[in-house]
Amino acid sequence: MSFAERFARLPTAAKLLLILTAVLLPIGIALTVVGSSGIREANAALEGRGADLSRSAASSIEGLVARNALALRVAANGALAEGSAGACERARKSLAIVPAIAQTFELEGPDGKPLCATGEVGDTSVLPVVPPGSIRARVSPDASSIAIRDGVQGGIATAAIPAQEVRSAALDSGADIRMLVIEDGTTELRLIEPSADLADRLSYSNWSIINGNLLVRIGIKRQHITATDQLVLLLPVLMWVAAALMTWLLVTRLLIRPLKRLERSVTQYRPGGAPIDLPRKLGPSAEIQELRDAFARAVDRVDESEREMSGALEGQRRLVREVHHRVKNNLQVVASLLNIHGRSAETGEARAAYAGIGRRVGALSIVHRNHFAEMEENRGISLRPLISELAAELRAGAPDSARTLTIDLDLETVYTTQDAAVAVAFLITEIVEFAMLNCPEDPVEISLRRTSDLTARLTLSSAVLVPEGEQESEKVQFERIVGGLAKQLRSSLDRKLGRYSVDLPVFPPL
Repeated sequence: MSFAERFARLPTAAKLLLILTAVLLPIGIALTVVGSSGIREANAALEGRGADLSRSAASSIEGLVARNALALRVAANGALAEGSAGACERARKSLAIVPAIAQTFELEGPDGKPLCATGEVGDTSVLPVVPPGSIRARVSPDASSIAIRDGVQGGIATAAIPAQEVRSAALDSGADIRMLVIEDGTTELRLIEPSADLADRLSYSNWSIINGNLLVRIGIKRQHITATDQLVLLLPVLMWVAAALMTWLLVTRLLIRPLKRLERSVTQYRPGGAPIDLPRKLGPSAEIQELRDAFARAVDRVDESEREMSGALEGQRRLVREVHHRVKNNLQVVASLLNIHGRSAETGEARAAYAGIGRRVGALSIVHRNHFAEMEENRGISLRPLISELAAELRAGAPDSARTLTIDLDLETVYTTQDAAVAVAFLITEIVEFAMLNCPEDPVEISLRRTSDLTARLTLSSAVLVPEGEQESEKVQFERIVGGLAKQLRSSLDRKLGRYSVDLPVFPPL
């Protein structure tokens, strides 16, 4: 078989892929490599420009500090040369004629003790003592300015450059600074804080100034080549895309549009509804016409299978409904028999045992009755009517000594599974029975509150609930039973004086 014959037998999509690959892919690869190289070079140039701007900002800060240090040295030398009396006033007058120089300073003796001050310099006792001719720059102890200490003849001069002036000097350099921090090894002066959404998109750099006295950390927005520039650099690639787009338009008319029409017909079809209406005209493509016929055959099989499954499901639903109905009836028969035998028992212990078993069987019967009632809605068992019915049943079946027992209900409407409902019913039965046998004069409060979309909290309150009381055999068995029932709810029983609580799974609200 020749190549032409093999190619003719290929599907339309495969033919298109082979043709575009053979003609356009080598050109596209070469042009993509060239365009990507240009983009990388442009990004590298932008990163270098960002580093230059950061260096310029650091130099602006260093120049500001140097100008202030020089002006302070000249003014302090002249002021102290005439004596310490009135030195600050003489220095202030000298600095007043110098533009853009800090006017807040302090003059100290050679030992660092303050002589006089102009403005509020702050605590200078922690700053180092410097000899004449030396300059030290530090972040002020209160992290609000840059402190300059200049050693002069006859003492020391200390000036404070406010943080705002330092920030302005950095921004005047022209850099788009988004983070600016100055530190001296122990204290930080945070001048510009980056926003949370820009923290990961900044380019950071560190610059040492004033002979290593200060470290300037600068963060500027990372620069990348813009979309317009990329478009210009990748113009040859776009030419290749344009060629492919023209081909795609032809394929869309011959293939995609017929497929979309077929897709809409299939999407609108609903099993059990109206018959599927497949379009008759789908273009010249034989594959699409064969696909339409295959859809028609598949839909016929789906309809037949749907009818069979619906019949089987309905039979299964009837069977499950009948099983639950019979289980409920059988449990009620057992509860009635226990009640009859309990009345004829000769001893009080036997009657109490029959009554306890009857209460538990009755609780399980109530769960099945509620489950049977909720099966049609398929939302699980509603705990509010279940607990209400169970409370009424427990009050009706209470022994004579507990006829005055009251059960107060505060319930929200929540739904849960049958397994959880059984555990809840038994837990309430155990606690209410324990209360009516040990403390019938005190009421029992039952509360049910939703705590989240998938959980609710069941709380039973009674004076008889004492987590750490005397551990009699009856109390030990009771605690073991209620703890086991809580574990069936995949939760732990929260025992507090007069109140036991447990979390249970529920269905989310509608």
